[in-house]
Amino acid sequence: MQINESTLIRSQQSLLGYHSVLRNTYLLLSLTLLFSAAMAAYATVSGVSYAGSMMTFIGGFVLLFVTTALRNSGWGIVSIFAFTGCMGYSMGPMLNHFLHGYTNGAQLIMMALGGTGITFFASSAYLLVTKRELSHWGKFLMIGLIMCVVASLANIFLKMPALQLSIATLMTFISTMLMMYDTSRIIHNGETNYIMATISLYLDIQMLFQNLLMLLGVFNQRN
Repeated sequence: MQINESTLIRSQQSLLGYHSVLRNTYLLLSLTLLFSAAMAAYATVSGVSYAGSMMTFIGGFVLLFVTTALRNSGWGIVSIFAFTGCMGYSMGPMLNHFLHGYTNGAQLIMMALGGTGITFFASSAYLLVTKRELSHWGKFLMIGLIMCVVASLANIFLKMPALQLSIATLMTFISTMLMMYDTSRIIHNGETNYIMATISLYLDIQMLFQNLLMLLGVFNQRN
């Protein structure tokens, strides 16, 4: 009886620990997304160049490693805001392309933003209710992501619209699955550091938003 009670207590403590990580992750994710959106808006208004955007993106990539190294300290919070700010700022040229290259560019951006939000909340709600364990998706998603990166690099030279559409479609699917996979990892204690969990979900959300926007742009051109 003592063994059963101690096991139950440990299970309850673990469950509270998971929820604590999840709560902290969602709070930090909300704040970083708002900061990233503010930086993206500033970059759009200021008209940042592609060169400036690329330099900021590289800076963000460096900050990703810095944040990983500082994930267990208070400086990790500062670093993750710097990282997400750089990532948001680097999206300036892409947003300007839609705002000035399409008559309904602002509407397309809002549609992509809304679609991203709905997908994130729906997938999160599904996993919180069902508590499905999705660790077996890891290899499949990594292979798909590598294939998309290789295809994207090849298409820089091939410049095939059909291939670009296929990549954007597949990346939209993969980023959605990654959101579910990463959320499942948090729920089932696969990720216990809320800073690293926030980074994972932030990158999933950004990838989904960018590819949804690309798809909307392609279909808008066809229409």
